[in-house]
Amino acid sequence: MEKYKVGDVVKGIVTGFEKYGVFLSFEDDYVGLIHISELSEHFVKDVTNYANLNDEIPCVIIEVDEEAKRLKCSIKNTEYAYRKDLEIDHGFAPLKKQLPIWMDEKIREYNLDKKI
Repeated sequence: MEKYKVGDVVKGIVTGFEKYGVFLSFEDDYVGLIHISELSEHFVKDVTNYANLNDEIPCVIIEVDEEAKRLKCSIKNTEYAYRKDLEIDHGFAPLKKQLPIWMDEKIREYNLDKKI
């Protein structure tokens, strides 16, 4: 019987980071990778924003290599990723907050200049 199956939600221990993803260890000497594209629906600038070394994190298995004891995993669309995404400013999100303020300032400046 296979220990791990595609679609299973499992917990892995974070063992390392590369620019392209997060490495995990699992029971029975299995290792895993959460590729950067499987961390979030948003742009991911830094994979270390999603976990710390030795954290135990939940993930979904998306591919199993039984022979090599390797798992490809994902946290995209999970509660864990959702909580992490709330902590991180993604892409243009900071601009979205600031843009209305800048526009109001410029409109006020324009209206003041127009009165002179």
